[in-house]
Amino acid sequence: MNALRRHWGNLRTSFWFLPSLIVTFSVALAAALIAADASDGERWLTRWPHVFGADAAGARAILSTIAGSMITVVGVTFSMTLVTLALASSQYTSRILRTFIRDRVTQVVLGVFAGIFTYCLIVLRSIRGGEETGFIASLAMSFGIVLAIGGIGTLIYFIHHIATSIQASSLIAVVAEETLEAIDRLFPGALGKPGSDDSDHGGDHGGESAPARRAGSAWQPVPAPGNGYIQSVDNAALLRLAREHEMVVRMEHGIGNFVVEGTPLVSLALPAAPDDALVAEVQAAFTLSRHRTLHQDCAFGVRQIVDMAMRALSPSINDTTTAVMCVDYLTAILARLATRDIPSPYRYEDDALRVIAIGQTFSGLVDESFDQIRTSAAGNVAVMLRVLGALQTIGALTDRPGRRLVLSEHLDRMTELAERTLAAPHDRERFAHRCAAVLESWAAAAATRPRG
Repeated sequence: MNALRRHWGNLRTSFWFLPSLIVTFSVALAAALIAADASDGERWLTRWPHVFGADAAGARAILSTIAGSMITVVGVTFSMTLVTLALASSQYTSRILRTFIRDRVTQVVLGVFAGIFTYCLIVLRSIRGGEETGFIASLAMSFGIVLAIGGIGTLIYFIHHIATSIQASSLIAVVAEETLEAIDRLFPGALGKPGSDDSDHGGDHGGESAPARRAGSAWQPVPAPGNGYIQSVDNAALLRLAREHEMVVRMEHGIGNFVVEGTPLVSLALPAAPDDALVAEVQAAFTLSRHRTLHQDCAFGVRQIVDMAMRALSPSINDTTTAVMCVDYLTAILARLATRDIPSPYRYEDDALRVIAIGQTFSGLVDESFDQIRTSAAGNVAVMLRVLGALQTIGALTDRPGRRLVLSEHLDRMTELAERTLAAPHDRERFAHRCAAVLESWAAAAATRPRG
């Protein structure tokens, strides 16, 4: 099931699958209209002679013109897409290229133009001259003209779409929306519901030695089958294997981590080394690839936005506005996470420990969001103040002591950075006032939203 889900996801995000479907549909449409012309074409021609009336030479000329124009537009569209990818990679980060590649609008536009070209070729092949054996697919030819007019509108819309999608605000918003969807999918539980991880501050939930003692066996490593990033994990399969073999499965790497072939992927609490069949089943529960995805890895969305902020803060670009927008959307992501329960890494079944997972934590995502931005924002009062605003917003949404402690540590780091890098007294005063506002906001939130 994990392999099928992976292949289906690769198909949906590929650059050729949807255009291929559209081309296939255009071939079927051309064949259907040609068949309709063959069976009832005279009625259409008699009723609307000025619409469907054309000789073989004229029909061939029209369809040839449309087909030649469409294949030219396909080349132009592909060139525009490549230029957009190059600009996005150099201006922002290469990690957002997959966002453009899986863009539905781009895939549909390429498919529409290629489909019109294919449609005209099929209809053009059916037209024959001569008085006795002549055949003109009048209905199919007229519909080809309609498709050509629609293609013009599609090209205009595509130009508008490209001009809009290359803007920093649109690009950051798309990545943030995908990350928020991943958070909703991975952490659906709201605060206060049972089964939550209340620490969220790097706690070990009893320490690694406690699960090892409960397992009662030595840890047997299962090697990684190849090199790559862990895209997804079939948690249900790991739980099933742990139950069937009466063992504990301990993940050695989390989602989004890079693993080296032959190094431990997981460890199994077994008295003896696992057989080849069990090793293969455990390895099949993990999806390794050359790149990360957002399906089970919301940290990858955070990473993309942080990379854009880092590029904006680099001396060669020095785009403070884009960096501020990145901080704003990181705030929205962490604010959504602040209201969600994060499951414990220790998975039990019938009071028996089965899986020790490595998952996302609130502290890890906050560090991922702000650590590098804080380092690059030294002396940039606009970005530093916006990070304080982010801490204020996120802290007002949670009453978990562990999460508040994480935010307090980041506030201390920002304060230390301001003391080192802000030389102007006015900037120091603005920073100090904002720090006081953050603390007051947290205190007010704690007073009005008592933990229960």
